[in-house]
Amino acid sequence: MVPGVGTLVNILAVLAGGLVGLLLGNRLPVRTREVVTDGLGLVTLLIAGTSAMAVLDDGLAETVGDSAPVLVVLGALLVGGITGSLLRLEQRVESLGGWLQQRLAGGHGSVDRQRFVEGFVVSSLIFCTGPLTILGSLNDGLGNGAEQLLLKSALDGFAAIAFAASFGWGVLAACLTVVVVQGSLTLVGVALGDVLPDAHLAAVTATGGLLLVGVALRLLRVRDVPVADLLPALVVAPLLVQLVAAVR
Repeated sequence: MVPGVGTLVNILAVLAGGLVGLLLGNRLPVRTREVVTDGLGLVTLLIAGTSAMAVLDDGLAETVGDSAPVLVVLGALLVGGITGSLLRLEQRVESLGGWLQQRLAGGHGSVDRQRFVEGFVVSSLIFCTGPLTILGSLNDGLGNGAEQLLLKSALDGFAAIAFAASFGWGVLAACLTVVVVQGSLTLVGVALGDVLPDAHLAAVTATGGLLLVGVALRLLRVRDVPVADLLPALVVAPLLVQLVAAVR
């Protein structure tokens, strides 16, 4: 299968699901849309928990030591969070969402803008921070098949229905984030010629799981965790694994 096909299918699934959600959104009361969002938040929390359990991976413990995996994830979040906050990633993502809202949705009211931005930010994070995004895109680029991205496409399509019913056009704009993130990772896979070692992937998966906890807290309206500022942690995690393994 040609590299990039998985991302193309993912985009089409999000667009199709988003359009269905927009049609349903006009017919669903606010309370129903909030319940749908709460349900997605709970499911996201479940997925986050299963991903975060990768911190117990035997290969990771063997590489960095039995007591180090949690410290690696903690260090990745701290270093990544500091880096992201200095780069103002959360602010930049929200600004991009606002710019897209003005160009694509045409609304100028503060409520419309906030709804578009929230849909764009939350959907972008949901679609692009899970382990399937990283593993699927890398494997797609390496020529190992797009099965993981096809599975992710099905999940994202159903999620887009619910998100678009709640947040509107911002969910469809998140396709641009999918193109950039998954397209870039696919190109990285093509360049690497091999996947990351299992221990490094486990660290990335565990770190991504904690980022999804932050997304779930936003969906459940518990706390607006600046998840975008924490995204560099996904890059820092495998680097820390390599550093700890080198000094052992």
